[in-house]
Parts: sequence; structure tokens; C-alpha cells
Amino acid sequence: MSTTEYEQTNPAVRLDLEPGQIVQELGYDDDVDHDLREGIEWLTGHDLVDEDYDDIADAVLLWFRAEDGDLADTLLDVVGLLPEDGAVWLLTPRAGRDGAGDPDAVEEAARNTGLSRAPVVDVGPDWEATRLAVAGT
Repeated sequence: MSTTEYEQTNPAVRLDLEPGQIVQELGYDDDVDHDLREGIEWLTGHDLVDEDYDDIADAVLLWFRAEDGDLADTLLDVVGLLPEDGAVWLLTPRAGRDGAGDPDAVEEAARNTGLSRAPVVDVGPDWEATRLAVAGT
């Protein structure tokens, strides 16, 4: 597959990430979408960094399942990892999949943490992504 063909089929291009950006990944588990992860690394030119990364990332990739606890509390922790213009890409299982939560809970958690929520983006067969950013950015 050529680079152009890969870019056209790479689900990571829907996340508005750019070459050179550092993306911190949180909530990694066996069920994550490895094609999406590889696509992000290809697009940014960097490996994803984990929770031990001790600098500011350009974006956070947060895999979150209904059983992972309180989303608002998690988002409050994550916001502190971002620059003012950074974004959280919240990845949640699609409706009907194990770990799928209530979409209204995402809206409520975003509002309670001062984040604005963009429409859901299709990033694969099992996961969907929602961009959360500091309101106004």
C-alpha cells in the first residue's frame, strides 16, 4: 500500500493530529484498537507516550470503558496534562460493545469539567472518538 493510500484509509487522520505532535495514551488495555494506535504513530511520527510521560503532551488519547470509574474525575486529571490548546480524544466502545457507556454521561462529564464536546468521530469497528477541549478552544 502506498503512503497516499494508507493516509486515505488511516482512521487517525480523523483526529486532526499533525506530524511532530506528542500524544499521551491513557487507559490502554488488551481491547484497544491497534490499527488506530499505529495510525497515530505513523501520522505524528512519534510513538505514543504512556502515563509515565513527565512533560506536556499535545493531545491525550483516553481509552475509557463504562467500568473504568467516574469519567468526570478522570477528565479532571487529564486536563492537567494538556497545554491550553490541547485536546482529549475520548475513545469509548461503540453502543452494543462490552464497556459501552451512556452517551449522555460523556456530555455531562465534559460539561462538569469545563470541556466542550465535538461530535463523535468514527475511528474503527469497536471504538468511537469524541474530541474534548477546554471550552472556547
